[in-house]
Amino acid sequence: MATIEQCREALEQFSRNLGSANGDARKAAALDRSLTCWITDLDLTFSGHLRDGRITDVVEVPGPPPAKAAIRLTMTGDDLVAMVDGQLNFASAWAGGRVRLEAGIRDLLRLRTLL
Repeated sequence: MATIEQCREALEQFSRNLGSANGDARKAAALDRSLTCWITDLDLTFSGHLRDGRITDVVEVPGPPPAKAAIRLTMTGDDLVAMVDGQLNFASAWAGGRVRLEAGIRDLLRLRTLL
């Protein structure tokens, strides 16, 4: 099972990846939205803000997300680490129910280029 530190590092790496994206992926990552990532096996939520292609202001909160963010992810810590490391395809994990992504329809349409 991935640790809190490994999950935090995976989110930081994901933020760096978003920041270095090009083309359509760069435009999709340029949203200005609140974001949560609930790590179910650790029962911990990382909350932050997707802004200018980066995830900023990340804080940890015990339990499920205390507030409804514009973009909400739910997964295990191992799946988060595997996706960021390139060992797990997001689209496959999402289609298989291992990862949940909730957002408004416009945001989902923009985010699909990141998937």
